[in-house]
Amino acid sequence: MDSTGEREGRKRGLDEPSLEQLFESKEVPKWREQLTVRSFVVSLALGFFLTFIAMKLNLTTGIIPSLNVSAGLLGFFLVKTYTKVLEKTGMLKQPFTRQENTVIQTCVVACSGIAFSGGFGSYLLGMSKKVAIDFDQANDVVNVKEPSLGWMIAFLFLVSFLGLCSVVPLRKIMIIGYKLTYPSGTATAHLINSFHTPQGAILAKQQVSLLFKSFTASFLWSFFQWFYTAGKDCGFTAFPTFGLNAYENKFYFDFSATYVGMGMICPYMINISLLLGSLISWGILWPYINSKKGVWYDAALSDSSLHGLTGYKVFISISMILGDGLFHFLEVLFRSTYDMYNKRRQRETVVPFSSEQCFPDHPAISFDDRRRTNVFLKDQIPNSIAFIGYILLAVISIIVVPFFFPQLRFYHIVVAYLIAPILAFCNSYGCGLTDWSLASSYAKLAIFIFGAWAGIGSGGVVAGLAACGVTMGIVSTASDLMQDFKTGYLTLASPRSMFVSQIIGTAMGCVISPVVFWIFYKAYPVGDADSEYPAPYAKVYRGIALLGVEGFASLPKHCLSFCLVFFLSAFSICALREVAKYKDWQIQNYVPSAMGLAVPFYSGSYFAIDMCVGSLVLFAWEKVNKRQADLYAPAVASGMICGDGIWSLPSSLLALGKVQPPICMKFLPRLNDANLDTYSRG
Repeated sequence: MDSTGEREGRKRGLDEPSLEQLFESKEVPKWREQLTVRSFVVSLALGFFLTFIAMKLNLTTGIIPSLNVSAGLLGFFLVKTYTKVLEKTGMLKQPFTRQENTVIQTCVVACSGIAFSGGFGSYLLGMSKKVAIDFDQANDVVNVKEPSLGWMIAFLFLVSFLGLCSVVPLRKIMIIGYKLTYPSGTATAHLINSFHTPQGAILAKQQVSLLFKSFTASFLWSFFQWFYTAGKDCGFTAFPTFGLNAYENKFYFDFSATYVGMGMICPYMINISLLLGSLISWGILWPYINSKKGVWYDAALSDSSLHGLTGYKVFISISMILGDGLFHFLEVLFRSTYDMYNKRRQRETVVPFSSEQCFPDHPAISFDDRRRTNVFLKDQIPNSIAFIGYILLAVISIIVVPFFFPQLRFYHIVVAYLIAPILAFCNSYGCGLTDWSLASSYAKLAIFIFGAWAGIGSGGVVAGLAACGVTMGIVSTASDLMQDFKTGYLTLASPRSMFVSQIIGTAMGCVISPVVFWIFYKAYPVGDADSEYPAPYAKVYRGIALLGVEGFASLPKHCLSFCLVFFLSAFSICALREVAKYKDWQIQNYVPSAMGLAVPFYSGSYFAIDMCVGSLVLFAWEKVNKRQADLYAPAVASGMICGDGIWSLPSSLLALGKVQPPICMKFLPRLNDANLDTYSRG
């Protein structure tokens, strides 16, 4: 006998059954059954694992690729293996479902996401004396806040949950009413759904096998490299691939499996943009400005002075980042407004959200949508909980945050919390349309506003950076939660289980991320330009704060002109890219990314070369077997990133234990025998 779904499929004239027809015979577990002890144990382990990887990337280049695939894939593998063992012994009481898989993925991503939204490589580190000392101004006590494990954990707990409460009342409007796509959330849902079909389980097993092979190879390669790093500029990471002169200008391949893996995940044009930005900055612009030493700026200034070459590096890169951010802010604002305007105009011609969409037998809605809508609306989250939670957390923050940051007055925080829900809505809506989270753009705007409001004499730098943290914590977690609601909608996971798993994952992250950062901070000279972990965005964020409190008068000669040119260039590149997409011009695939161009302006080009090597590997793989590359390249790349990233844990512990590598492999210009003997004795 035909099922209801099959009959409905034929009514719609579909050649293939819908996705939900494949799962129609499986009962959807209740929301409490989706929240299992094993899911949170696995989430805790994976959250700690991926936080190390995200933190390493955060403190090196500041570019963090999506870890959703790794979280979903590893979560599926671990729990599936565990349940199979229990099944064979006859002890399995609850089967592994796609809803539980979604809970794990949500919890893990919420946990590891704090490594970014927590600002450990940006605003938090930007407050430190280590970063402030490189600036010629505002490095006094009132404009400096040293990192401490205790206050970082407490601060994150205060600001990271407000975003969750601010958008909960909007979930039905965003997901069902406006039908926003949330591309990352949708892609994650399709991935999880595919794992739990028979064919998908086989494919996932093959992907996991490749992931662990590349993970092991990457980890062992990092371990091997460690033996040759007993000193500054030693080891494979300092290999002068293109010669010593190129190495001095940061052009070299540093044999990093992490960046090669990132190159295999990131789009080709992003990697090419990074390389192009490296050539423009380190190949042309910085050597030219350096030739003006003594003319444009004092030749006696140190290399780290913001009134010298470093000032050009920091502020020109800031101008490009702001140009890119402003364009995308305006683009998302326009698209969101236009989209909402169209939906309001068509309100009478489409199925109303509040009535027909909620009825499972309405013929205008597909079988998949009816089933998903029923499940999504079944377990309601009372809006009163969200409102009370937001007000309660806001009141606590208004009282407590000024104890951590006396420079940020209580009325500053009141204003921030009044406008934060609006920003959270805008970011969540825009993310649903474009998959582009503008949390960092809103955060940079907060630096300017609150830093200038406080003033430099009252600690405006720290006030601006702290306000940045408040804004980013709210806006970032809000869009992440809405992405998870979309994933849950497509996998029939209850909104309640999504909300609870997001809360638990965020709580895990508020502890794990500061602890992981503290390990790096104590083991390495984090924030130093010549360090293995330079944290380039920390200086960028502090530079933005200085601009907010001091204005443009503090910039070196002609720096403002360069900033204006590159700001307009970034804005124009973004505009050209969008116009080419809209007009479907052939050049749309060849317009570089302005953000990609900006990133290496300060941090160097070594990682750009690594990522281009990753693109080259992927390109060759696609030429040999495109289908195989599409299926397995993300798993191989994730394994490379994870293996190299997790090596950071034992290497940090070795550094904390004062265990030094035994060999320094260093590369020198050609020397005569006498000079070489002198160097060897030295």
